[in-house]
Amino acid sequence: MFGLFKRPQERTLADGAYLAVDVETTGLKPERDQLVSIGWVPVNGNVIDLSGAEYYVFAGATVGNSATIHGVTDDDVSRLGQDPAVVLAAFERAFEGRALLAHFAQMETGFIAKLYRDVRAEKWKLPEREVVDTFALERRHMERMGTYPRGEDLRLARVRERYNLPRYENHNALTDAIACAELFLALEAQRRDKK
Repeated sequence: MFGLFKRPQERTLADGAYLAVDVETTGLKPERDQLVSIGWVPVNGNVIDLSGAEYYVFAGATVGNSATIHGVTDDDVSRLGQDPAVVLAAFERAFEGRALLAHFAQMETGFIAKLYRDVRAEKWKLPEREVVDTFALERRHMERMGTYPRGEDLRLARVRERYNLPRYENHNALTDAIACAELFLALEAQRRDKK
């Protein structure tokens, strides 16, 4: 029941419906850096819906040295790049009725907000309660256990390792979105087991 997007109607969230999202960028600051790729996968209750998974490379991105991190090259951008307005419309369709799920969500929310500004010249109004951050969930869990995370302790791959989840290559937006979704389900299972 929260206003979102430019439409005036109310936004209703389906219970247990999430969209795990990951972005790859040319840097860490939305005001200075560019979106290179985005990937997402729906989570419905305890099920990751791979049939709804999507991956996009952004047309017009100047990749530069960031290709050494995410593997998307300038050639990929010229061959696979989609217009940012097309990507935003696809994201909105996938996100409808869902909460955003991400690992260190300020990256995703910051760059998606920039996408809204760039494409539509409007602010993305996403209430904080519509964001689930597996980074923050794990940090709070570690602190409750008397273990205070340092350095790499909260990186997605390191956290997944602690939950005995499979090892994936990092820094592909779709793979990282799926990895985040799996981690979320593991965290939820642990929470339910402790009840």
